[in-house]
Amino acid sequence: MKEFANITEILDFAIGEEQAAVDFYLQLAAQSKNKQIKKTFEEYAEEEMRHKANLLSIREQGSFILTDAKVKDLKIAEYLVDVKPSASMSYQDALILAMKKEKAAFRMYTKLAENAENPEVKTLFLNLAQEESKHKLAFEVEYDDYILKEN
Repeated sequence: MKEFANITEILDFAIGEEQAAVDFYLQLAAQSKNKQIKKTFEEYAEEEMRHKANLLSIREQGSFILTDAKVKDLKIAEYLVDVKPSASMSYQDALILAMKKEKAAFRMYTKLAENAENPEVKTLFLNLAQEESKHKLAFEVEYDDYILKEN
């Protein structure tokens, strides 16, 4: 686990992770031949860009607003196999890949929160984990609505 000296380093790290998520979703969108898949991943790239912008704003202003709301976890991602991205992947595979990515981001931010000694930093990471949990839930709902109900 990376060690951070201050909140600015933590925010810089989180900003980098959000940019990596933007790049990931844009890459998936570019590889997708299916218009529905392409649109879904472009929308998630835009959402990750908003998260990055929020983190940049937090870093510049030195303050942030946090929420205590919990996000339900359907745990669908725990039961699916890993999928490699490809230009010809199915919508099902694309959703599985996205769920796994969001789950990994959630775990990362949760682990960072567990290791944070500063309560403010801990809360920041828990908030970021919550955002990633919301993304995973959205992909799980999509999977449930369009894949599981069709089978």
